[in-house]
Amino acid sequence: MSTATVLIKRNIKLFFKDKGMFLTSLITPAILLVLYVTFLGNVYRNSFTPNLPASLPLSDCLIDGLLGGQLISSILAVSCVTVAFCANFLIVQDKANGAIKDLRISPVNSSLLSMSYYTASLVSTLTICFVATGICLAYVALVGWYMSAVDVILLFLDVLLLALFGTALSSIINLFLSTQGQISAVGTIISAGYGFICGAYMPISSFGSGLQKVLSFLPGTYGTALVRNHAMQGVLSEMNKQGIPMEVIEEIKNALDCNLYFFDHQVGISSMYLILGVTVAILIGVYILINLMRKGIRE
Repeated sequence: MSTATVLIKRNIKLFFKDKGMFLTSLITPAILLVLYVTFLGNVYRNSFTPNLPASLPLSDCLIDGLLGGQLISSILAVSCVTVAFCANFLIVQDKANGAIKDLRISPVNSSLLSMSYYTASLVSTLTICFVATGICLAYVALVGWYMSAVDVILLFLDVLLLALFGTALSSIINLFLSTQGQISAVGTIISAGYGFICGAYMPISSFGSGLQKVLSFLPGTYGTALVRNHAMQGVLSEMNKQGIPMEVIEEIKNALDCNLYFFDHQVGISSMYLILGVTVAILIGVYILINLMRKGIRE
């Protein structure tokens, strides 16, 4: 067994063995699902149904399917990043308890050590997020299923990309943390703030035009839009089949952030993938560069 494999398995095992980190990573998707279903489901319904033309009634199942897609897209968009931060806190804990010093004085290459942390965090994040995706899909199946097989596959692809984004971002930030207090502070900030700036808790379309322009520069915004599109594409298509004009559907997509605009120019799905993919590549490159620079300083 290679050294890299041993290190990756060690980090994954420590993450799932540490009940604090593991349970904390599960809090976001679990609590969000309960809160959305219990409280915000009716809020979304009451904000959506009054805006429908009286001449175009929709079945409760169709409305539930639309709201269900909105709910799970919000949960997954946030969870992929917050869970990545929780999974990546292992490197900070190793600094806090001194384990990182033992690893660095061993024959293990520092680049290999950094890669093992990133890979283990990604595997742990994907494991939890894919399970959360399955639970969310089960919820949609209960309230109103209109997703195609392609929609489901693309939804899992979105989760994968967002997990890569979250892991790369958290890897860079966690390089500069070294205490339990810093872990708590960063975890609280990310859990409380990320959902708002990525448009998961509140659609960006509900913000002022100035803030919308600022948020259009953030890659997480496009990740949320991708999840929204693939979670809601099936039900929006069904609405069109039942007689809802495309103009009304486009307004719904604008209101729910399925359509995003960069300074009044609509951003296509392929462009959203490109933005998120390039961002992931840049963040991984920055992570590698910082580790190489630190290695040079230590030497």
